[in-house]
Amino acid sequence: MIMQTVNKMTTFPSRQALTVDVEDYFHVSAFEKAIDKADWNNLELRVEANTYRLLELFEQKQAKCTFFTLGWVAERCPNLIKAIVDQGHELASHGFAHQRATEMTPEQFLADVRKSKQVLEDTSGQAIIGYRAPSFSINDNNTWVYKTLAELGFEYSSSTYPIEHDLYGVPNWPRFKYQRDEGIIEIPVPTVRKSERNTGIGGGGYFRLYPYWLSKRRIDNYLNTEQQPYSFYFHPWEIDPEQPRVAGASIKSRLRHYLNLSRMEGKVVRLLEDYQWDTMKSVYLNKK
Repeated sequence: MIMQTVNKMTTFPSRQALTVDVEDYFHVSAFEKAIDKADWNNLELRVEANTYRLLELFEQKQAKCTFFTLGWVAERCPNLIKAIVDQGHELASHGFAHQRATEMTPEQFLADVRKSKQVLEDTSGQAIIGYRAPSFSINDNNTWVYKTLAELGFEYSSSTYPIEHDLYGVPNWPRFKYQRDEGIIEIPVPTVRKSERNTGIGGGGYFRLYPYWLSKRRIDNYLNTEQQPYSFYFHPWEIDPEQPRVAGASIKSRLRHYLNLSRMEGKVVRLLEDYQWDTMKSVYLNKK
């Protein structure tokens, strides 16, 4: 029985993809009605220190990561961007100002993503080939974004979460990597499927909510059952329990955002120790 278990475990894909959405606490969609974008420059910038902390952890655990970064952050923290690429991580776009793709016209989307790509490339000196829409905001109503991404020179997107959710989700879309007709490879956030329903296991609030042993069991089940690489996402603000509390946000938003922040870093460390981590382009596109 032990030998059977060991053999089964060796069928895991050898490397998983680690991703961080580089944004600050005041950028999140949950607070967009409570915080005016015009006030962003007047708020305490915490994303830089939090991301440097993640870089330290990744170096300690020999993990590589894809940092989906806001152009807004890159403009204000150029040394952070250089540190990310100098340490061998992948830099990718999260748009410029964390505006959901579902709330932009094609012209606005083009301007936002083109600006973010230019800022990231100018600061890092590297080509940007990956994109993640804020709040996974690609769905049946705006598939035109893929044509724009292809025109801008992107090769892949990780902008869909095939679950039912009140803020996002495309439960009927593919669950695994696929290439679209526009030429863009889409890499959905991982889910487990049970009773014809998908449940998210890719990170975020789910990871903060569940005890670590349960999250690991669900990830292992995914790896064994699906025989697909796994990708994990989180944010620098999730390891920052001392961040300012936002007044005026809904109770639901506050619960989601502040849930178990004090435990997150410890959970991330365990995750880094239990799996081998690499970039999205390495794991899914076989590119260095």
